[in-house]
Amino acid sequence: MNQEEIRSCTKQYVASIFQEEPTGHDFEHMKRVANMAAYIADEEGADPFICEMAGWLHDVTDGKLTDNENQAKENLHTFLHKLPLETEDKNAILAAMKDVSFRGKHIIPYTYEGKIVQDADRLDAIGAIGIARTFAFGGNKEQLLYTEDEQERSQPGTSIQHFYDKLLHLKGYMNTPTAISLAEERHAILEKFLNDFHEEWKKFS
Repeated sequence: MNQEEIRSCTKQYVASIFQEEPTGHDFEHMKRVANMAAYIADEEGADPFICEMAGWLHDVTDGKLTDNENQAKENLHTFLHKLPLETEDKNAILAAMKDVSFRGKHIIPYTYEGKIVQDADRLDAIGAIGIARTFAFGGNKEQLLYTEDEQERSQPGTSIQHFYDKLLHLKGYMNTPTAISLAEERHAILEKFLNDFHEEWKKFS
């Protein structure tokens, strides 16, 4: 089994988990993160295959996307064990997946491939697609779109509040020069959207 066949098996595995995921953490998100991670790795002189594989798999054990995190971890290890990968590569993939998620605070992965996968995941959280994913997630979690109530706004309970709690901070948390450059344009899209949103809200609400 060559690398292309391993990719194909991995895509099938990821699709079986995330094909119908409605929160913006779907198969297409995994695909974008995998492709972005491979691109950044190539630009930064890291291992594109390890980064791509970790990008595909980075959310399969995420507690917010599974009812049984321990079972998800067992399933992942079983899947990787069946692939004809060197132990060193399997460990590198698992290491690159570790500490990718934001989880309310900034944790820097300890491998360079992990830093790259984290960058790719965070780049997909900002820009136009990041905006779309924010409202997909918020709708799925029955969050309010926005409220002017000051007490309500102080809580991280609306989709618009999520921009201020997390998304606007991500540009400053990129690890690699390539991601820092890519984040500039995507961050500007967030800022323009919020300005437009508040202008329309004030005018017609």
